[in-house]
Amino acid sequence: MEKEPRILFVDDEQLLHSLFERLFSRHGMSVTCCSSAVQAVETLKKETFDLVVTDFMMPDMDGFALLGHIRQNYPSMRVIMVTAHANVQHAVRMMQHGAIDYIPKPFSTAELVERVQQSLSKDIPAPNDQGVSGTGIKIKKGGGIDTSSLVEYIGDSASITRLKEVLPRVSNNQAPVFIMGESGTGKEILAKLIHQMSDRASGPYYTLNCANLPRELVESHLFGHRKGAFTGAIDDMVGAFEVADGGTLLLDEITEIDLSIQAKLLRVLQENEFQKIGSTTIKKVDVRVIATSNRTLADAIRDGSFREDLYHRLSVFPLTVPPLRDREGDVLLLADFFVSKYCSLYEYETKSISEELKAKFTSYNWPGNVRELENMVQRGVILSADRSVVEVSDVFDEFFSAGSAISQADDEDGKSKLTTIEDMERYMILQALTDSNNNQQAAAAKLGISARTIRNKLRKYREDGDID
Repeated sequence: MEKEPRILFVDDEQLLHSLFERLFSRHGMSVTCCSSAVQAVETLKKETFDLVVTDFMMPDMDGFALLGHIRQNYPSMRVIMVTAHANVQHAVRMMQHGAIDYIPKPFSTAELVERVQQSLSKDIPAPNDQGVSGTGIKIKKGGGIDTSSLVEYIGDSASITRLKEVLPRVSNNQAPVFIMGESGTGKEILAKLIHQMSDRASGPYYTLNCANLPRELVESHLFGHRKGAFTGAIDDMVGAFEVADGGTLLLDEITEIDLSIQAKLLRVLQENEFQKIGSTTIKKVDVRVIATSNRTLADAIRDGSFREDLYHRLSVFPLTVPPLRDREGDVLLLADFFVSKYCSLYEYETKSISEELKAKFTSYNWPGNVRELENMVQRGVILSADRSVVEVSDVFDEFFSAGSAISQADDEDGKSKLTTIEDMERYMILQALTDSNNNQQAAAAKLGISARTIRNKLRKYREDGDID
């Protein structure tokens, strides 16, 4: 009988411990949780584990110090680093010091399970030959980025068939590509497919989401900076163009970049060179840029928020990904694909979709596009449990569309509100408060945490506007 993998989770958020234990026990893994790196050090003296998953920011001893302790004392042990403060420089540093994977927050439970399974199946990397995955990064020896996990673009509607027909010609050259489409249509999948079909497939592939970065840090993330270049620059930082040198850089939601940065980006595209902030050295790069946007570019150019000359420089190949509602016939094809994907992920027997649910899917308008469909199918696969057929009630359930503070409904972009660990944590706290008639002490006892933790969490939820 195959040995059950043993995982040590290290996170000072005690509320997550029971979630991790339940999540991974369903996948045949034994889980031990520690609330601090110091506790983890003591646990490692007494027990043996196949993998350690540790948060980076913790009191007393952080995840980097724990990583160093493990590398010194348990060199064959795999370590995954989790952090809410991700950037390329930080990822490279963690991987250089022996982490086998690096996961930025927020991440979905499905992604976490998949990444843990992948890490357990990997050979232990040799020193200085570690990889970084997550947000598209996987750094190989010598600085290249591995893109071994091939993507697939599902669909046989007329618009998608035409898109697939032009991809080989679009892919096999160095010209920039501009991909437009509504949120959730699969622009990022298309971008990665272009990279994988190109002669740069063996080189770096790096994604930078321009909408998720604070405005004052966009330039640093694009071009990098030198230590001391500005307040807060406590170390040198490698930018996206340097990481992607010799490969492809995806600038996701590029229309969110300020005009001043757009001018510098235009120069890089024209001259194939850039300067780090605080440096006088000009660095030459060979990067193919793919940009995406869910905005109407004509409107952005007209209102002055996007440079017309930058658009023309980027859009040698302008591609438009159609919304799911206009892809007749693709809905059920995609639904079947996602059923197979999540049955495999959650180790269920093969499932099918009921005729009633198929009819519901084909008549639905899909405001969240393919992302919304995937979230619904994932929900249906989970809730149908051991049944072989996914029914309408497994997907379109009033409980998941209620307008309460703990609603699990999809948001306007089609993303399930309970797909990330943080969202599940919030749901568990609010549900426990509801069950205990808002008695914080009783809710804390039920969750195995302190009432102070609940008060702090509630304060944060109010500041974030998640609750009134």
